[in-house]
Amino acid sequence: MLDLFNSEPIVLNLPDAEFIYYPNFFSKEVADTLFQKLLNETPWQQDDLTIFGNKIAQPRLTALFGNEGKPYGYSGIIMQPHPWNTTLTFIKESIENHTQLTFSTVLLNLYRNEKDSNGWHADNEKELGRDPIIASLSLGEERIFQLKNNSNATIKQNLLLEHGSLFLMKKGSQIHYKHQLPKASQPKKQRINLTFRTIL
Repeated sequence: MLDLFNSEPIVLNLPDAEFIYYPNFFSKEVADTLFQKLLNETPWQQDDLTIFGNKIAQPRLTALFGNEGKPYGYSGIIMQPHPWNTTLTFIKESIENHTQLTFSTVLLNLYRNEKDSNGWHADNEKELGRDPIIASLSLGEERIFQLKNNSNATIKQNLLLEHGSLFLMKKGSQIHYKHQLPKASQPKKQRINLTFRTIL
């Protein structure tokens, strides 16, 4: 069996919340295989966002997988989950075994190029509970991920999310911070991001 895990965790020095980054959670060989399987096997969709009464196409493709058919809603979009497949079950169990956390749902995002993005937000929907934990796995092109504190604008951080990396947003992260993946100024290839969470 290939060595799956190849990095020590990095704890970000940010107040009011716990953020942990594993630069090489999956080895490059495993990450390459997972990226291709998810790119080809996932039933990607593009939903419309309603902003100030106007509908615009969401600037990325998405898919939802999870337990017990529980839907997940954000930004006026209600998504129905697909049942877990072999690839996602492997990733989910790898993360759960390594972190001693459990998750019921994963939202997959496909960023097709440098123009695809995700604006400032917190994963604080009511079905996630008051203080949710989010596990974010990155595959494919490296992209800059940004964090900012809600009450102190000087507290912010940019983090390069690498191929095969895992980023844990733990206690306080969705209460005290917002995060985004901005558009890039340079050409970017495809990136798949998986955000694991628990729907109550």
